Order: sequence, then structure tokens, then C-alpha cells
Amino acid sequence: MKVPLTVNGTDEVVEARPMAPLSELLRDGLELKGTKRGCETGKCGACTVLVDGKATKSCQRLAGQAAESTVVTIEGLAKHAGDDDDLHPVQQGFIDNFGMQCGYCTPGMAMAAVALLEENPNPTRTEIQEGIKGNLCRCTGYTKIYDSILDAAAQVEDTTIESSASGD
Repeated sequence: MKVPLTVNGTDEVVEARPMAPLSELLRDGLELKGTKRGCETGKCGACTVLVDGKATKSCQRLAGQAAESTVVTIEGLAKHAGDDDDLHPVQQGFIDNFGMQCGYCTPGMAMAAVALLEENPNPTRTEIQEGIKGNLCRCTGYTKIYDSILDAAAQVEDTTIESSASGD
């Protein structure tokens, strides 16, 4: 079947098996390998992407269910933030705070964090824990992950303050 959707700001029509998960469409159909395939049962969150602005485990969404949707993957976060050249504040937060160990969970964690910060731009550590609880880190690097998200929230807040001060 042909699946029309917008991925990272680009309109696409992708050939997919009717029962294929969205993760397969992204990885195999569009070569977006940042979306990881972990448990394939929705338990680990490594495949998390944004679908119409909501954090979604792409292994649990059929490709056909994503038709006419807007999907953002880890590869499209800079564009999602409005800048093709810089990293999204969440990506920068993970780098600055060493929020990854093996890195396998990082794309899914980052996408869950983006959805959280778009809903709650100034979360507490407890709200972060709750907001990303469907994403598992096998290396148990949660402390650095929480620090990374807190830092990203501060970066977003600083950007908002700077924009307001400059009259933008």
C-alpha cells in the first residue's frame, strides 16, 4: 500500500506492507535509522517518534495508521525546532550532560523529552521521570538523562526570554 505522510517537514508517499509498523516504514522505507527497533512490543520506547505532535511508539502504530500524519524523527528535530543547522535543545542537552551511554535509547528518550517539554516547558525532575517513564535505558543512565532534559528546558526558556527581550 502507498502511505502519504509528512516526515521531518517533507511530504512523502512510501510503499509499505499493510501490517508493517511505522518503525519499519521509517527505517526501511525512508532510511531514517535513528528510529531504533528494540523490543517491538512498545515496552522499551527506543522507537519513539512524534506523530502529530504526540510521542508515539512507532513499533505499535501501523504504517497505514500514520497516513496523512505529520511525523518527526530524531533526524528532523533541528528542523522541528525551526533551525536546520543547530541541534534541538534536547539534543544539545544530551550532549552537554552526557545523557547517553550506549546511545541505543537516546533517540527515543529525546523524542519523549521533546513531547514532554512542548507540553510542560519547565518540568520538575519528578515530572520528567513521569514524562519519559515509557522509555527504558538499559545502561541505567537515568540521572544524566534527567539532567539533560532539565538543561534542555533551561535552554528553551533562555531562548524564549531572549526572543521576548528582542521584540521577536
